[in-house]
Amino acid sequence: MKKKKGIFITFEGIEGSGKSSHCKLAAQHLKRKGYDVLTVREPGGTKIGEKIRQILLDKKNSHMTVECELLLYNAARVQIVREVIMPALQKGTIVLCDRFIDSTIAYQCYGGGLDRTIATKINNFATGTVMPMVTFLLDSDVGRGLKRAGRGDRMELKSFAFHKRVRKGFLTIAKQYPRRFCVIKECTIDEGRKIITRKLNVLFP
Repeated sequence: MKKKKGIFITFEGIEGSGKSSHCKLAAQHLKRKGYDVLTVREPGGTKIGEKIRQILLDKKNSHMTVECELLLYNAARVQIVREVIMPALQKGTIVLCDRFIDSTIAYQCYGGGLDRTIATKINNFATGTVMPMVTFLLDSDVGRGLKRAGRGDRMELKSFAFHKRVRKGFLTIAKQYPRRFCVIKECTIDEGRKIITRKLNVLFP
């Protein structure tokens, strides 16, 4: 099996953008090439994180404040970073994560109106030294994305205007960090897979 220093890669995007599907496809591709790969998701990925995920996405918690969201997402984040992601990277594993810190900035700051400076400090506290080398942003039309997602959980049920702000937030963040981000405009699964595969093949020949 090929050995390479552990690398952290994230997949971001609005609801129904296809990020989860592409995260799985990327893992399959790298495993076929012989690499040790771990896929995780946020929020979740640990027993504690999955319980926090249930609270965050439960439609019954419609009164949850955006400040509470920020803290709960980062509570789940610090757990998965310390319990799962850091140990895997130290072993040389390629870690692929479905959502990470950029989702917090896009959803709670651009979407929810929180101060980005405060959110960034809390994100940094939760992640420590762990930062993605590459972030694939799956861009999508908000209407089509929400239709694909099904609007089944509390976050998906937020207003159309909220999700438009989230999309704008992701694109703004990507422009601010062009070396880290690979933006994939709305396309078919196969077209997106080919773009991501080409990028991965450069990193992992």
